[in-house]
Amino acid sequence: MGRDFLFILLLIVLPATAQIYKYTDAQGNTAYSNQPPDGVTVQPVELPPLNSVEHPPGKAPPPTPTPAKELPQAAYDVLQLTGLPTTEALRANNGTFTVNVLIKPRLQGPHLFRLLLDDQPYGQPSNVPILQLVNIDRGLHSLAVQVIDGENIVQQSPSVTFTVQRVHKP
Repeated sequence: MGRDFLFILLLIVLPATAQIYKYTDAQGNTAYSNQPPDGVTVQPVELPPLNSVEHPPGKAPPPTPTPAKELPQAAYDVLQLTGLPTTEALRANNGTFTVNVLIKPRLQGPHLFRLLLDDQPYGQPSNVPILQLVNIDRGLHSLAVQVIDGENIVQQSPSVTFTVQRVHKP
């Protein structure tokens, strides 16, 4: 097996125009080389021609087509939340407030709005662009709106980060 491996390795490594010689070394092993040792009887080895593909001169090979991954096209040109302060805290003493959804064109067919509060679905989906949040804890939150069709997300708005300020009652 070692001799066969060496022969195959020589076939791969040596240039196509090199001559390969077969001989028996001092230990009686069959060996192959592109330069036969002196004083040893050698036999030239005929190599099969290498497979190759040539391109016509002056032409580059055609590019390999890659399957195009289609990106879903946004169903709405505008989808964003409005009515949330971003430079100051939202004062909501009981943690209840509303947000508006700005959407263009209008909400289509079976689509519904779903809020994401801190990256989690909040409340029930609705087709009304005024959404109410109830008893939200004070502190920093993120809010986004999704347009959904059943369980499928059609589009999602950018996330808005805001702070809720509540009266602390002991």
